[in-house]
Amino acid sequence: MFNFQTDYEKTIYENRTHFVAVRGKGANRIRKEFKTFFEVVDFARPFNDNRTMVYAVNELGSSAHITNL
Repeated sequence: MFNFQTDYEKTIYENRTHFVAVRGKGANRIRKEFKTFFEVVDFARPFNDNRTMVYAVNELGSSAHITNL
């Protein structure tokens, strides 16, 4: 599904507990947690600008950038 750039990204994705979507920067940053990738897609779809950064997060809180939507 994804073209991982590193083994770290792949490992975090495979052991994820949830996803985080991040938009904006500074004081305008929006950060939301989602259980499934489909929920992230539903969140990002209305923006349709490929500027929603998606991270997989494991149980230890480690994260890896997976894609932009």
